[in-house]
Amino acid sequence: MEQEILKITELSAEINGIKILKRLNLTVKSGEIHAIMGPNGSGKSTLAKIIVGHPSYKITEGSILFNKQNIVNDSPEDRACKGVFLAFQYPIEIPGVSNVDFLQMALNSQRRFKNLKPLDPLEFLEVANKKLAALHMDSNLLYRNVNEGFSGGEKKRNEILQMALFDSQLSILDETDSGLDIDALKIIASAIKSLSSSSNSIIMITHYDRLLQYVVPDFVHVMQSGKIVKTGDSDLARQLEKHGYKWVEN
Repeated sequence: MEQEILKITELSAEINGIKILKRLNLTVKSGEIHAIMGPNGSGKSTLAKIIVGHPSYKITEGSILFNKQNIVNDSPEDRACKGVFLAFQYPIEIPGVSNVDFLQMALNSQRRFKNLKPLDPLEFLEVANKKLAALHMDSNLLYRNVNEGFSGGEKKRNEILQMALFDSQLSILDETDSGLDIDALKIIASAIKSLSSSSNSIIMITHYDRLLQYVVPDFVHVMQSGKIVKTGDSDLARQLEKHGYKWVEN
């Protein structure tokens, strides 16, 4: 049975006094994949950051319900532990910190929040290697420093590995397809599809139709000037690719 995972109502937000989101509404149910498209500056990435609790943005109106609880005042850490995940458009490097230590620490923080026993290093490796195998990823990824010297494709695979490990109920992928060649795009798309289930939901933010050819969304939303101005199925993305965003205004 579908359940309402995310419900955003009349959400307005600003940064440094500049209005970014303007009474935006969005509902996402379990088992659904949503795509959010729109021109630069339309508010797509801002929406993602606000959902996960970026402190630079001030919410001036509206609510964000996650599993029917308003998370507007929750910290980013609490939102992550509750099951909200963001894959960054530009994943940062953390020199000197190994991926395995970083991922184990993050996963155990989530487990403590849920009153679960933390995993010791051997237990974590068993879990991580199973996830890597399921995603057809090389286990060497674990033993490098976080994103240091990673190619664009490796950084995005590392984000997807985090998504798999944290088993988040709502995953937001901010331009995961940017900077990927065709082979890397197919690998990432296959991993995303394998992680989609009837109990979670995914929001993909993208400029282009190419990722959506591999991961077909249930809904496509077009953002302009801080709000969703049009919603349709996957065919809407193809129309946008053909006609451009000006077509929506007509």
